[in-house]
Amino acid sequence: MPDITAKLIKELRDNTGAGIMDAKKALEESNGDLDKASKILAEKGLASAEKRIGRATENGVIESYIHTGGRIGSLVELSCETDFVARTEEFIKCAKEIAMQVAAMSPVSINKEDNEDYEDEQILELQAYIRDSSKTVGEVVKELSARVGENIVIKKMHRFEIGN
Repeated sequence: MPDITAKLIKELRDNTGAGIMDAKKALEESNGDLDKASKILAEKGLASAEKRIGRATENGVIESYIHTGGRIGSLVELSCETDFVARTEEFIKCAKEIAMQVAAMSPVSINKEDNEDYEDEQILELQAYIRDSSKTVGEVVKELSARVGENIVIKKMHRFEIGN
């Protein structure tokens, strides 16, 4: 078994935001391979995020985005379990980027459960994320949930456009 150094653990923690012991266990499980360890942590994080679904999300932020020229704008309510998480830079940034997504991509529904009549590209959580098209908006929210350890939900969205 390779030597799992503090430097290697720190590097993995910096890349993933994982705790010390979780990072160490993932490195041990992957025989010191950073990429494999990152994937192990991501899988565990997403699995634990799934367990949080259903927990009350009574805190959060309402973020707005107004496109250049002021002709298109959007509002998004991103909710979480605690005010502590709602005030973090990472949470607020995610809410802002989801508001940009709504302005740019014109979704008509947040998720498939809201309305099954729409195509996937019309559903916010199923749309390709504008910052990284290899992920959906729903996956981005789940990843944030895994990192912060709370249930996170897009509760409301609204898009405004002059002339519509």
